[in-house]
Amino acid sequence: MAAREGIELGPARDARIERVGEKWTVILVRELTHPPAKIWRALTEPELLREWSPFDSDRNLGTAGITANLTTVGAPQPHVTETRVKRAEAPRVLEFNWGDGDLRWELEPIEGGTRLTLWAQIDRRWVATGAAGWHLCLDVLDRFLGGAPVGRIVGPDAFGVPGFQRLHKEYAELFGLGAAN
Repeated sequence: MAAREGIELGPARDARIERVGEKWTVILVRELTHPPAKIWRALTEPELLREWSPFDSDRNLGTAGITANLTTVGAPQPHVTETRVKRAEAPRVLEFNWGDGDLRWELEPIEGGTRLTLWAQIDRRWVATGAAGWHLCLDVLDRFLGGAPVGRIVGPDAFGVPGFQRLHKEYAELFGLGAAN
């Protein structure tokens, strides 16, 4: 896994949190050098999700109204969430729930690629960890789409990636949460 060893996590960036009542949402923005249609496929097709995502899906997520089972990867015990795709407007907006929160992906074409924005509802206790985890997943996604796959790195494996602990701390500081989050 030499490619994994070469993964370098950049600094916490282009992120914020929002709180509405008891719900916390991490918002990450990433500019990728891939067209929206290519990213859309990676967000919706089960065989492509297996390359980078923290969950597997038993169905294509690209159709509004469908129900799919999402299985969390790297969890201590099997965890399957039944989800219903709320919005699927290829290749622009995808929204569904996973576990206890909603995920919304927006893809905006920009010169040279796509601006991807992810809204992920996360329990307050895990906001900085979730931000660092999604940051890592998006790095793995970018490498996969660019033809240099490293395989998904999620769950406990993420904590061993050089720079992950630093990234976690940076997100906690960026969000004003303190290092304990």
